[in-house]
Amino acid sequence: MAFTFRQLTFFVAAAEQGSVSRAAKALSISQSSVTEAIQSLETDLGVALFDRRARGITLTHRGSAFLRHARQILIDVASARHAFTDVAEQAPGRLTLGVTSLVAGYVLSDLLARFRRAYPQTELSIIEEGGDHLQHLLIGGELDVAVLLTSSVRDRLALHVETLLVSPYRLWLPLGHPLAQQEAIELDALADWPLIQLTGDEIEGSTRDLMQGMTHRPNIMFRTRSVEAVRSLVATGAGVAILPGLTYRPWSLEGDRLELRDVSGDLPTVQVGLAWRRGAPLPAPAAHFIRVAQATVSGG
Repeated sequence: MAFTFRQLTFFVAAAEQGSVSRAAKALSISQSSVTEAIQSLETDLGVALFDRRARGITLTHRGSAFLRHARQILIDVASARHAFTDVAEQAPGRLTLGVTSLVAGYVLSDLLARFRRAYPQTELSIIEEGGDHLQHLLIGGELDVAVLLTSSVRDRLALHVETLLVSPYRLWLPLGHPLAQQEAIELDALADWPLIQLTGDEIEGSTRDLMQGMTHRPNIMFRTRSVEAVRSLVATGAGVAILPGLTYRPWSLEGDRLELRDVSGDLPTVQVGLAWRRGAPLPAPAAHFIRVAQATVSGG
């Protein structure tokens, strides 16, 4: 196998975006460059990584497995860039980090993997709370940095806020669902199908706004705080769901396949990023974490 760092970067971007065109836009390169890199990678590996469809691409089973390895390789390469960091920066320190449940489930692992490799001597303390409480802890000096939904941060005078990831809502469907065959899926078309709704403080507001934008009242079959419950129910054909793209995985825990589609209209987005207190010196471990998080989300 002779795949390159470039091929892995383009593959991960395409997998996360669900589209070659969106990956090319995110990377600021041509679509043909992404396509050629993925085709070369598939040739090197001897497997198909994506199923190509008219409305985008979806990972194959082997593609989904390889994605985990590709992400880890990119993390390790980025960590190697910090191998010759000044000795002063490698001095032991402590970082108190706050995260929300959405971040803990879908963003935190990659951030921590890279940070721990770059700064192995830093002692970590992580607190999971709702966004409002994390802001209270930041302002009170009880947290160094929080990773949260930045759209929920109210006191911008007291907190520095930096959005790192914007994830639009997208439609989850079971494999072979009739809506997957449509060229353009309108939001109101979802009223004809049982809807499985994810609840919880972090996305409750944007989900409510989305439902209010539908002309016909949606048929909400089930409400749950568990993303995995939504994933399993959709995969087995119990209904459809609209969730932020960052929470999508192509397989349920039971091994059933899901499909992802765009929906026409002005759908909300989830914005994930960092917050830290204004007017106070930023501890070195916190500054290091911010830098690593910026590089991780940007693919650096």
